Amino acid sequence: MKGLYFIEPIVAIYAFASFMVYPLVQQYVYRRLWQEITNSSYPVSDNTSQCAKNASHNRQQDEVQKAASLFSMYSDLSSMIPSLIVTLLLVAYSDQRGRKFTIIMPLIGSLIYTLSFLAVSFFKLNLYLLIAASFVSALFGGVGTMLGGCFSYVADLCEDGKQKTLRMAVVDMMIGLLAGVASISTGYFLHTTGFNWPFFTAAIFHAINLLYTVFVLKETRVIEQSETVGCCRAMQKLVCSIYNLFAGGTSQKKWILVLLIVTFSSLSFVNTGGLSVITLYELNEPLCWSEILIGYGAAVSTSIFITSFIGVYLFSLCLPNIAIAFIGMLSVLISLLMTAFAKTTLMMFLVRIPAMFAIMPFPVLRSMMSKVVSKSEQGALFACVAFMENLSTNGSSAVFSRIYAATVA
Repeated sequence: MKGLYFIEPIVAIYAFASFMVYPLVQQYVYRRLWQEITNSSYPVSDNTSQCAKNASHNRQQDEVQKAASLFSMYSDLSSMIPSLIVTLLLVAYSDQRGRKFTIIMPLIGSLIYTLSFLAVSFFKLNLYLLIAASFVSALFGGVGTMLGGCFSYVADLCEDGKQKTLRMAVVDMMIGLLAGVASISTGYFLHTTGFNWPFFTAAIFHAINLLYTVFVLKETRVIEQSETVGCCRAMQKLVCSIYNLFAGGTSQKKWILVLLIVTFSSLSFVNTGGLSVITLYELNEPLCWSEILIGYGAAVSTSIFITSFIGVYLFSLCLPNIAIAFIGMLSVLISLLMTAFAKTTLMMFLVRIPAMFAIMPFPVLRSMMSKVVSKSEQGALFACVAFMENLSTNGSSAVFSRIYAATVA
C-alpha cells in the first residue's frame, strides 16, 4: 500500500475518539461515587428542577463533588510523571528514529485506557482501577506526546513560515471540529444506551486510527541503516540534542525560545486548569445539567478551535504573530472571568462567546518556536514543548481539582 503524508485524519479520529471518552469520565466517576456515598441511584433528569427539589441532599452532593474532584486529582497525578518522561524521550527520539513511532505509542496508550474504562463499566469493577489504567496508559505517552509527534511531522513537511502556522492551525481546528461532533453525539449516546457503548465505540476508533498510522501514514524522516546506532549512543544523542537546543546559537535565540516556552506553558496551565472542573461545576447546583446539556456545552467549547483557526487565518493577513497570540490570551482571560460568575444555563453558554479566539495562541506560539530552531532540531523542540504542555496540563488539573474540592461547599 502506498503511504500518505496526511496527518490530519489521525488527529481528527484521535480527537473524536478521545472526546467521546473525556466527557464520560467525570460523569461515570460522579455517578459511581454518588451510588457509593448516598447509597441510592443517581437521579437522572432532563431538567434542573429535580436538582432543586433535592435540597435536603445538599451535604451529600457536596461530598460527592469533593470525592469526584479528588479522584480526578489522583488520576492526573498518577499519570503525570510517566507521561512527562515518556513524552520527552519519545518526541526528542523522533529526530533519530522518525515521527511515526512517537504517534503510534500514544495511540496504543489511548486504546488501553478506553478498554480499561469499558471493562470497569461493563463488569462493575473497583472504581480505583481507573487510576491504575491512567498510570499504565501514561507509560505510552499522552496527548502531549501525540501532538508533539504530529506537530514535528507537520514541521518536516512545511518550508514556509506562514504555511507552517496555517497547517498547525488546521491541525488544531481538526481537534475542535471532531471533538465538537463527538461531544454532542456522546450526550445522546449516553442518554440512550448508557456508558458501555460509547466506550466500546471509542475503542474501535482508536484501533482504526492505530492501523492507519502503522500501515498508511508515510514517514517524513527516513533514517538510513548506516546511520543507526546502539541504544546507549542513541540516548547520548538524545540528551545532547535537547542540551544543544538551549546551549547552541546566540543568547538572543535562547532567551526568545525560553520566553516562548514559558508563555506557552503558562497559558496551557490556566486554560486547561479552568476547563478541568467545568463538568463538575455543571453537574452541581445551581446548574444541575443533564448529560445532553453537558454534551452541548462541550461541543460549543470545542467549536472555539474552528473560530480560532478562522481568526489565525484572517489576522495573519494583517497582524504579526505576537499580536495574534495576545488577542487569544485576552480571549481566555475574559471567558474565565465570566465563567466564575455564571449561575444560569444561558450564561454558561454565553461565556463561550468571548472564548472564540482562545486557541489562537497555541498554533501561533508553536510556529514561532519552530522558526527559531533548525529543521534537525524540530523533534527536540517539540519534545520540550510537549513535556511542558504535559506538565502544565496534568499539574493544572491536579491543582484546580484540589482547589475545587476544598471550596465546593
